[in-house]
Amino acid sequence: MPDTSATDELGEIAGFGYERARDELVNVVKMLEQGGMDLDDALALWERGEALANRCEEHLAGARQRVEKALADSERE
Repeated sequence: MPDTSATDELGEIAGFGYERARDELVNVVKMLEQGGMDLDDALALWERGEALANRCEEHLAGARQRVEKALADSERE
């Protein structure tokens, strides 16, 4: 039977707002920097960090598009 916990976790992260994803990413980085965990736990934490970073990037890309659209709209007026 496949492990669905990673999939469930990624689905959870997909619903995070920018601030929550950023704050959790900061915590993941701190935990990884502290070390002291076994390889499997470190890899799982790294994967969560990657998913959180991607979520932050999605929000930033969306914000960038909104700003560009607003600027283009204001130039037309």
